[in-house]
Amino acid sequence: MTVYHFVGIKGSGMSALAQVLHDMNYQVQGSDVEKHFFTQEALEKLGIKILPFNKDNIEPGMTIIAGNAFPDTHEEIQRAMELGLPIIRYHRFLGDFMKNFTSIAITGAHGKTSTTGLMAHVMRGAKPTSFLIGDGTGKGDENAEYFVFEACEYRRHFLSYYPDYAIMTNIDFDHPDYFSSIDDVFEAFQTMALQVNKGIIACGDDEQLQKIQAKVPVIFYGFNEENDFQARNVSSTPEGTKFDVFVRNTYYETFQIPTFGDHNVLNALAVIALCKYEDISADIVKSQLLTFTGVKRRFSEKPVGSQILIDDYAHHPTEIRATIDAARKKYPDRQIVAVFQPHTFTRTQTFLDEFAESLNMADKVFLCEIFGSARENQGKLSILDLQEKIPGGEILKEEDPSPLRDFENSVILFMGAGDIQKFQQAYENYLEKQA
Repeated sequence: MTVYHFVGIKGSGMSALAQVLHDMNYQVQGSDVEKHFFTQEALEKLGIKILPFNKDNIEPGMTIIAGNAFPDTHEEIQRAMELGLPIIRYHRFLGDFMKNFTSIAITGAHGKTSTTGLMAHVMRGAKPTSFLIGDGTGKGDENAEYFVFEACEYRRHFLSYYPDYAIMTNIDFDHPDYFSSIDDVFEAFQTMALQVNKGIIACGDDEQLQKIQAKVPVIFYGFNEENDFQARNVSSTPEGTKFDVFVRNTYYETFQIPTFGDHNVLNALAVIALCKYEDISADIVKSQLLTFTGVKRRFSEKPVGSQILIDDYAHHPTEIRATIDAARKKYPDRQIVAVFQPHTFTRTQTFLDEFAESLNMADKVFLCEIFGSARENQGKLSILDLQEKIPGGEILKEEDPSPLRDFENSVILFMGAGDIQKFQQAYENYLEKQA
């Protein structure tokens, strides 16, 4: 039996794919740096072997799945070449693998991970489904009919895929270290759209997505009248959000989700539209939507004393706005405190004014030093440039998170894609010492 060896198994996509193959009874192992990453926890739980990088890990008979971060000069890839073993890059492997199922690619600038998690959860209530999420979560089913996966536009990686369906949540300018403009991003999505085999479910409230051309039907969803699937009569309850769905202006069903904020209604609407297209009963969709507990680092809540601490991956102005909006809807009578760590200097520079605008929606803002990327140079930019644009904004240091304590009974949002969790951890540790 083939052994799949993953070079860089702790990468979030790689780790998720390793879990999927393991669940489908393939033999899986992998290697990586020795530093601890949260993605390895799921692998360890399944008993998947993780080795430190070493060319001796590579043995005859293996198939090598190589992470994109590792060049052909990597010692393990070199050894695999010497032995004449098949070496398949992550995206190409995934592109071939999905041909065995009805595949559903979830893509968009924001909301991919949450929508992939929701789609997989709802589908699994109806049919055997395997899924792969960009937060490092993957699950395989030996009898899977469907394969739901997150498809990322960064470096046009998603162009390795020819899925049956694509859900497109939005098109927004991000990854300014790679894309030159919103038109460049649109062009990538447009190319992807032409690779879809059965149908595209796209958010019609997004003006960029309205221009998408495809060879397959494009079904639009959203709040606006002209969408094929429209959410109406949206109301918040203490348990979540309730809304009616109209299909081409005819009442279809009423649904409820245990989450808050317009972005969560849109994500649910995309899932509802695809399930109707695949003839999955509305009753199954309804009950599955109600039991979805969310994905890692998306509005993950923890009550501590009189405060509610929320960890969220929001790292783009659009996402920050959505997270603050969700917190306001869920906790209308509490003060909202934002603790934000910008991710990459290029993104911070490109969106400096938009970051300030979105953060100013909070009642109080704390900023953490910019989390840089190894690929970029910092230039003259510093966190003080953002602080200048935020009235009352303060800098928070990991070694002294005590200022957060002054906000009794408030919701504290820790937002960012770097290592913002260490600030939340530092604050929790500080509170324990004070107790």
